[in-house]
Amino acid sequence: MPEELAYALITPYSLLKSRTGGIISRLCIADLDLAAARMLAPSDEFVDSYKDLLIAQGIQSPVKEALLDYCDAYLRPNNRLGISNRVLLLLFQGKDAARVLNDDVVGAISRAPRGDTVRGTYGDFVVTRDGDVHYFEPACFICPDPAAMPKHLELLAHFADQDGGIVTNAVKLPDSGTAETTLVILKPDNFKRGSARPGNIVDMFAKTGLFIVGAKVLHLTVAQGEEFYGPLRSIFVEKLRGNVTHRAAESLREAFAFDVPDDAVGEIGDILKTYNAEFEFNTIVEYMTGRNPARLADPEERSLPGIEKCLALLYHGYDAIGKIRDRLGTTNPHEAKAGSIRSVYGDDLMRNAAHASDSVANAERERRIIGLWDDEKPCDVKVIIDDYLASLG
Repeated sequence: MPEELAYALITPYSLLKSRTGGIISRLCIADLDLAAARMLAPSDEFVDSYKDLLIAQGIQSPVKEALLDYCDAYLRPNNRLGISNRVLLLLFQGKDAARVLNDDVVGAISRAPRGDTVRGTYGDFVVTRDGDVHYFEPACFICPDPAAMPKHLELLAHFADQDGGIVTNAVKLPDSGTAETTLVILKPDNFKRGSARPGNIVDMFAKTGLFIVGAKVLHLTVAQGEEFYGPLRSIFVEKLRGNVTHRAAESLREAFAFDVPDDAVGEIGDILKTYNAEFEFNTIVEYMTGRNPARLADPEERSLPGIEKCLALLYHGYDAIGKIRDRLGTTNPHEAKAGSIRSVYGDDLMRNAAHASDSVANAERERRIIGLWDDEKPCDVKVIIDDYLASLG
């Protein structure tokens, strides 16, 4: 039997109130693998179908009525609260995935105040003395009955292409300035050993006031990595020449009993600078993909999904490029301003927590490479769910 697949839908109000990072932190420290991510702007057809699934679950009152009313109030395109109906769909894979999400991570909908689950911390279920629901926020939608998970996943797969992708149209901005959409990639170090770092970083980006309009779990191929970081190849040749020359001079002084002239060292640096640039370039590609281009035995390996995991997010709003890069901090974490993401979570020039596009043109180029420019169909969410359901027989 394959490992179970389960989902969590982070609600529109949680996204609106920038609770997204905190919820992701709780979800990522579970003993489950984040398999896919996708933004959705649910259609009325999706909402009607999802409500039918909830009704069929036999959920007890007044929770059932609260969930159904929430679907109408928040999930519909023209909901009665007039807010963006964006939701973030996250797929998780692992042993007893549905039970882990239900019992240990997201938690049950409860009137009792608590803080040990996602819903306990970020949700509310306030009932009056007369038994009427005064206020309700579930924080996440999950499948309440693990046995019904295949039907829920089937529905999500059906609508993942139709309602999901880049949901810029679901965000309303004030009529001032020029809106930008920029790319952020949370690097592989953030996904080691069930870390809360991905959510913590998303929470720090929330201070920009920008809207998340796209999301995708990446396993970059070597070909994608080489194209993505391609501009660095030529930059490294001259930018790193000084380091090569310095290291060559030190090695030569130790190897020979005579002084090696500076012009000779310089010539050696010129010879080695291209080889060094290629080595450093391949090191970055290997870090992002888990495969070193120089060590691939078969050219076809360049097109295989990478071993490492990243999370790509699209942020939308006014001056999105500048706001994100300011919050992220300079490339070198040791020089980044205090309180920036890289100053807190970065280790060195390569392992510096996250990548962010530095211009509108580069954001477009990078988004095209990783598949977050046009809505890919079938999307990875649909492919993963379809494969999982097929494996169930």
